[in-house]
Amino acid sequence: MKLVIISGRSGSGKSTALHVLEDIGFYCIDNIPAGILPSLVKEMGEDKSEGHSNIAASIDARNLPNNLKNFPRIISKLDKENIDYSICYLDANDKTILTRFSATRRKHPLSNDSTSLEEAISIESELLDPIATLADLKIDTSNLTLHQLRDIIVRQLAKQEGTSLALLFESFGFKHGVPSDADIVFDVRCLPNPYWNASLREYTGQHEKIAEFLENEPDVKDMLNDICLYLDKWLPRFEANNRSYMTVAIGCTGGQHRSVYLAEQLTRKFAKRRVNVQTRHRELV
Repeated sequence: MKLVIISGRSGSGKSTALHVLEDIGFYCIDNIPAGILPSLVKEMGEDKSEGHSNIAASIDARNLPNNLKNFPRIISKLDKENIDYSICYLDANDKTILTRFSATRRKHPLSNDSTSLEEAISIESELLDPIATLADLKIDTSNLTLHQLRDIIVRQLAKQEGTSLALLFESFGFKHGVPSDADIVFDVRCLPNPYWNASLREYTGQHEKIAEFLENEPDVKDMLNDICLYLDKWLPRFEANNRSYMTVAIGCTGGQHRSVYLAEQLTRKFAKRRVNVQTRHRELV
């Protein structure tokens, strides 16, 4: 039996994630009291009905405060029972969450006459911190479309394309901030920048003209080789430590040229020897 625990702040995409898992055969339970997780798994494990081998449970800030505070202790019970579980925490930046609530006109579950939406969002972060700290996979949905989020859930949580460590190469621009879900960050701003070539500025790192420019630069080749050597050495160590997901973020200034090119090249190289390899270009959305 596999248990997937979905959590995150309101407006981050928890419902979408749960619906995706339900569509691919998970038995899904929304807003379950965290304290009954061990007994739920035990009961479901004793039920041999087809379709109950995979369970997804959503836990949010509406839980009893003591359940959230004692979440590490609850999880330790699952460890003692050798339950195969993973924790996925979804989040988005405050501005995005505010925009989503404004667009849908929904009421935040923690807001009331004396608590504003901004205050509720902050309180929710504190309440869910024990879960966020233990999460195996953190997904920043600030710049993801629904289609992109569904794809990540299917490929990284359900692992329908294999059982090895799920590897995501994500390009980004430092001027927009480092992705909050990054596990490893490589800074490639030291490399020659096509932006300063007026004839190349309009293209992205996915275009052959940018590729041709960067492939003629020795430093770019060295950077690519060094990143590959690092990952070849250390990814197996992460896997040996039961790590299931890894986001490798590649950052340049604007996230348009160098980081995009390198993320594409790394994906091609690692896709030849790994099953579950993805690419995301945050600034190209």
